[in-house]
Amino acid sequence: MRLVTHAHPSGDRAAAVVASSDGDRLVDLDGLSLVEILQDETALAAARLRVEHAAGSPETLPRLSDTRLLPPVRPGKILCLGYNYRGHVAEGADPTADDPAFPDVFVKTPNVVNAPGDPVVLPVASTNVDYEGEIAVVIGRRAHRVPLVSALDYVAGYALFNDVSDRDWQGRSSQWELGKCFDGFGPLGPELITADEIPDPQDLLLEVERDGVVTVSQSTATMIFPMAFIVHYLSQVMTLEPGDIISTGTPQKLPQALNDHRPLGPGDAVTIRVAGLGELTTTFTAPTDTERTPA
Repeated sequence: MRLVTHAHPSGDRAAAVVASSDGDRLVDLDGLSLVEILQDETALAAARLRVEHAAGSPETLPRLSDTRLLPPVRPGKILCLGYNYRGHVAEGADPTADDPAFPDVFVKTPNVVNAPGDPVVLPVASTNVDYEGEIAVVIGRRAHRVPLVSALDYVAGYALFNDVSDRDWQGRSSQWELGKCFDGFGPLGPELITADEIPDPQDLLLEVERDGVVTVSQSTATMIFPMAFIVHYLSQVMTLEPGDIISTGTPQKLPQALNDHRPLGPGDAVTIRVAGLGELTTTFTAPTDTERTPA
């Protein structure tokens, strides 16, 4: 299923998305949050039945384009990986030669989560803002010390995530959090695609465009630590709760994009695209006068 959270006069509402001849439509899911649905097999089965029924006459449903999308989930924890895609190697070289022994894990705080259609306001204090297009694993069941062989059973689905980062602030200490945790530095969505729709999460092409130019294009098959291992590994340390997300890293930019790179500025746009997971486009804007004025 394609699941979203959207703004509604009665409060935030969860919905499923179904296609129609004149655009995507919304199937309301009884006022439950996506986290409540994903962690309850009965609620999830009821949602699937509702979607099957609605697919017969979707033209009577509200249009997706008429609503404001919100982050599909509000994670309690946002766990992220640093280097997790192998770079290009010379012909005949061992692509695993430089693999680290363990994942490089850091956190982003919940204040970074940004709605998929909202711009990221470039903070006054920021100086060198960059983007990282990633696939986020969304946890659906409480996971503690889960075996590797069953780790994906704890995954509710997948979403797109932009790990926006200020490289200067990131480099000011041995911990990266100040550069990673500016308000709004984590656009998430636009949809959560349930795990059953993605037969093999290690066979997805992740592409990123900046202002219409492809800057990243690499398969999840080149991940050093596959998604199942990441869930297993992190659950040895902490209990992963429904709605938590694990952002699984970004590939290195293509050579020309590295040569042409400049910090993000007002008016720039970044699109993350993965077949089966959709597209997430984020625009970047200058701070308002209010944001520029010290309190």
